[in-house]
Amino acid sequence: MISSNIFEVKNKDGVIFLQFPAFNKTELVKHGFSTKVGGISTGIFNSMNLSYNRGDNKDNVDINFQRFCKAIGVNRESLFFSDQIHEDKIHIVKELGEEISGIDSLITDNLDVTLVTSFADCVPLFFLDPVKRVIALAHAGWRGTVKNIAGKTVEAMKREFACDEKNILAGIGPSIGACCFEVSEDVKLEVEKLFHRDIIDKIVKKNNDKYIVDLWQANKELLLRAGLLSQNIEVTDLCTMCNKDVLFSHRGTNGKRGNMVAMMALK
Repeated sequence: MISSNIFEVKNKDGVIFLQFPAFNKTELVKHGFSTKVGGISTGIFNSMNLSYNRGDNKDNVDINFQRFCKAIGVNRESLFFSDQIHEDKIHIVKELGEEISGIDSLITDNLDVTLVTSFADCVPLFFLDPVKRVIALAHAGWRGTVKNIAGKTVEAMKREFACDEKNILAGIGPSIGACCFEVSEDVKLEVEKLFHRDIIDKIVKKNNDKYIVDLWQANKELLLRAGLLSQNIEVTDLCTMCNKDVLFSHRGTNGKRGNMVAMMALK
């Protein structure tokens, strides 16, 4: 149903989800990226919708969360949700119950907290420092990418927890790929501000009167710029729009969809 050369594809009681092999090898985290498979929602939310604000029945979403949490082995009551607005604001999660607003990146070293970010084409960024035992999740759409939320999350991990960037593992998760992410010139110009010409040519390509942007490569370049080692970065091979039968895609469904989530907790 879903095939990848990058991810470990897991099926737990019918809930299909994805994991990064490098993260699993550390045995320090419980993590996963959801798919559309394994929930009880119907219609455009079929079936593992993990969003309360798309119009789905709340009871269905509750059950979906219970199923997904059980599949990856985290407590439903431990979830700490982001409040994403396509910006670059970062929050250090110290304990459950904190109130936040306008946050696209979460960082914690608290074993009682499970970080949660939501997606339906934007780029999920997973971070783990196995030495300091610090985790982070970031939401990088094109706006977050051009604001360098990837690099700023690394800087926050270094500043707040004394992480060494050379120890940090990063995963770039399923999102819209260069095969499908067509943009207008204004977006292309914003992306070009970030990179030297020798790099931008790998990220932006002309397509008739539009442009194709590779957000996967852009975020990898930003992580390398932040000091991460290339061998410590795993990059998705799954485009949400190409795989809209098993992954929610905003563009692929003209906005008629549910949400997937990235989740991660320290063991």
